[in-house]
Amino acid sequence: MFRNYFVIAWRTLLKSKWYSLINTLGLSIGMAVALLIGLWIWDEVSFDHYYPNHARVVQLMTTQTFNGNTGTGDAVSLAAAYELENKWGADLPKVALASWNFEHILAVGDKKITASGMYVQPAFTEILPMRMMSGRGKDLADPSSLILSQTMARSLFGTEDVMGKVIRIDNRVDMKVAGVFQDPPRNSNFYTSKFYMGWSQYQIQAEWLKRNESNWGNHSWQCFALLAPNTTAAIVTAKIKDLPKPHNKDGDEHLVLQPMDNFHLYSDFKNGQVSGGRIRFVWLFGIIGVFVLLLACINFMNLSTARSEKRAKEVGIRKTVGSLRQQLIGQFLCESLVVALLALVLAIVWVLISLPFFNILSDKDMHLPWAQPLFWLLVVGFTVFTGLVAGSYPAFYLSGFEPIRVLKGTFRVGRYASLPRKVLVVIQFTVSVALIIGTILVFEQINYARSRPVGYSPEGLITIDMNTPEIAGHYDALRGDLLRTGAVVDMCESSSPATAIYSNQIGFNWKGKDPNTTPLFGIVACTHDYGRTLRWNILEGRDYSRQFVTDSGAKVSANVAGRPDSVIQYGGALILNEAAVKLTGLKHVVGEIFQWNDQPHTVVGVVKDMVMESPYQPIKPTIFFLDYSWTNNITVRLNPRMTTSAALAAIEPVFKRYNPGSGFEYKFVDEDYAKKFDDEKRIGSLATVFAVLAIFISCLGLFGLASFVAEQRTKEIGVRKVLGASLFHVWRMLSKDFVVLVVISCGIAIPIAYYFLHQWLQQYEYRAPMSWWIFAAASVGALVITLFTVSWQAVRAGLMNPVGALRSE
Repeated sequence: MFRNYFVIAWRTLLKSKWYSLINTLGLSIGMAVALLIGLWIWDEVSFDHYYPNHARVVQLMTTQTFNGNTGTGDAVSLAAAYELENKWGADLPKVALASWNFEHILAVGDKKITASGMYVQPAFTEILPMRMMSGRGKDLADPSSLILSQTMARSLFGTEDVMGKVIRIDNRVDMKVAGVFQDPPRNSNFYTSKFYMGWSQYQIQAEWLKRNESNWGNHSWQCFALLAPNTTAAIVTAKIKDLPKPHNKDGDEHLVLQPMDNFHLYSDFKNGQVSGGRIRFVWLFGIIGVFVLLLACINFMNLSTARSEKRAKEVGIRKTVGSLRQQLIGQFLCESLVVALLALVLAIVWVLISLPFFNILSDKDMHLPWAQPLFWLLVVGFTVFTGLVAGSYPAFYLSGFEPIRVLKGTFRVGRYASLPRKVLVVIQFTVSVALIIGTILVFEQINYARSRPVGYSPEGLITIDMNTPEIAGHYDALRGDLLRTGAVVDMCESSSPATAIYSNQIGFNWKGKDPNTTPLFGIVACTHDYGRTLRWNILEGRDYSRQFVTDSGAKVSANVAGRPDSVIQYGGALILNEAAVKLTGLKHVVGEIFQWNDQPHTVVGVVKDMVMESPYQPIKPTIFFLDYSWTNNITVRLNPRMTTSAALAAIEPVFKRYNPGSGFEYKFVDEDYAKKFDDEKRIGSLATVFAVLAIFISCLGLFGLASFVAEQRTKEIGVRKVLGASLFHVWRMLSKDFVVLVVISCGIAIPIAYYFLHQWLQQYEYRAPMSWWIFAAASVGALVITLFTVSWQAVRAGLMNPVGALRSE
């Protein structure tokens, strides 16, 4: 019986090649989109599952309240980590501190490579076991040893045996290779970490670590731990959350353990509680995938039911000779399953063709898991489900025809028979128009943030990390040599680049400050030429100048990431941004005396807010101060009268002379700033692709319906033309119904899209307005696409010879 069903289904498909092609093509595109989105979702939800202990790994985080805002971050104090290690072994048997993933220079002979690496305690490799190709992760206890990724080992040594080989790090220390680990996959938070060094080496290089082991206020490190098998992150968090309370009086601080399985998808916190993260994109694209597949299924339903009159006699004869309704349902479902299987083959071809492009667009490294039985089980189940969904309505609809009326020739589908098809078309275009509106708004939000005044001039600026000891201490000589090349207009040094603020500080006091508040400021150490190089805008007071005695140094002790509790030399004069002035509550801040670490400092200027962090968030209150010894970043403004390549070629020898231990590596500030929009651009690009495919699938179905309607009304069109109907009259007659459906779709899509997009925009403090033109443009676009799709069939019908049409009847 089933063989007979499939034979009939195949013959039916061959008999109606045109409609079969539209059905198969539309369904295959919908299935391809669903497969791609499924691969993307699996890549997201399996983030960090590469590590066998991922379900038990946690990261220590701190929740603090400053400036009236409560934030949660992964920077912790040494004291908190040591407390967990020494007193909470029953709940956390393994605890490991880690530095941040900073760039370092790895040199072997004349070969120098810049790569990201971390200092970690030996327990780190037990918490996150590496898949060692050679050696052991435990050997990191030796301060002279490091372990490399397979890719980094190959880049430095080629095919040689690397065990015991010596690598010079940052032109400071020689270390030997104690192991090589397999590169983690791209969907790992440690994908960019190409090597690991022992914590004991960190302690040797950074003497101030010892002084901070009991300091609860300096948050400059990461801490990872392994949960005991019989507990959870929530249970242990409840036990340890108040540990900092007796030690830290400067702010309301609580400890939180974040499970590794939540690192990627649930990274956003609000008031100390998880508020979401990339999980919203997983849900978003999952819903889009379901809807795009639904659009393809709707095409199948529409075209199958639209051609019901042509198959009515077939149903009547089968029922007359004894076919039961369930048998007819089975036959029609078999037809849809055949189409679904053909569509699956074509969908896999689409996926193979588009996957490289999709990987680039989504910044992933995804592949079809051919060898996994679970993948094929899911694909087959997904195909059967799709076939049943697509064929369900046509099967029940066609099998319900009454045989007597059909064979007598009195069967008519009725005036309301097309209503379900119209409802399905409305659903199709409602989804498509909503996707168009969403895509436009995503790019509008990006453009809105990109057009935000950054407060300085990023064009022509490059930054160079001061990553070796040779380049420090030669500021005046280096700046003079760069200026003499003619390729540089100005140069400065600072503790962070123009696109970031690495350090934050409390402890500032001023006249009239509320004693019950603990304001937090971002702090940037800089040289005299910082403002002129960046071309910031002085709103009040003046810029730094070597002509003023107040702009020369005074010794102060300060805590910052990278150099905690170090004695630094900086000028007594401070410059504040607008946000910092607002936080102080002072109307005229220039000339005011600020106390910082028991030292008085005069405010000499106020600068316009500069967007140094997220362009979507409020500007951080920031204080700039002079300090030539605390800088680790060089910023150079290239001469605009020279080409970029010529300017870089001119300054490269200068940097190699002052920094022989490093290659000449630089970053363009405007490109670094542009990277802040990468996530939104990626989401917008993916949404654009899905919106285009949704429109294409909808139009494919619309094209098939228009073709069928034109064929069905051939005699009517012939009569109208004989009676004098013009081409425009025929076009309007055939297009009107479809245009009305699209207008209804727009009316439904607009409020739905407005509601959900309004919710999405709330995550941004700096957000684009939801202008009326976005909804108008999407609606007009949908109407134009509809008219274009339907018009080809309408014009073709209008140009036919009416005599031939009437004779055929």
